[in-house]
Amino acid sequence: MTDRSYSISQLASEFGITTRTIRFYEEKGLIHPRRQGQQRVYSAGDRVRIKLILRGKRIGMSLQESVEVIDLYDPAHNNRSQLHSLIHTVQDKRERLLRQKRDIEDMLAGLDEVQALCEQGLENAD
Repeated sequence: MTDRSYSISQLASEFGITTRTIRFYEEKGLIHPRRQGQQRVYSAGDRVRIKLILRGKRIGMSLQESVEVIDLYDPAHNNRSQLHSLIHTVQDKRERLLRQKRDIEDMLAGLDEVQALCEQGLENAD
């Protein structure tokens, strides 16, 4: 059985990213395509890593955080370390986002108060 392979343009099209992004991941050592002459040939494993990196990005993980979690993959031990690390990262992200949400709500309330005072000032000026 041969391992499925992908061209850079196939992966870029599948994931809706640029070939430059894929080359960046390669430069960072996150994926390791084979070379056939001048052409890069990506493995199914490279494809999965790109998919997981992009999934991490969608939930607000940095590239480094995504790679740390991906590199913990250990099917021989039910991926316990990877799953615990991901749970911790998700909890940290959630707490940070909730703090930001509270800060935004406080700022919006402050803006509402200032606007109401300005509108009241305009009504009193008439």
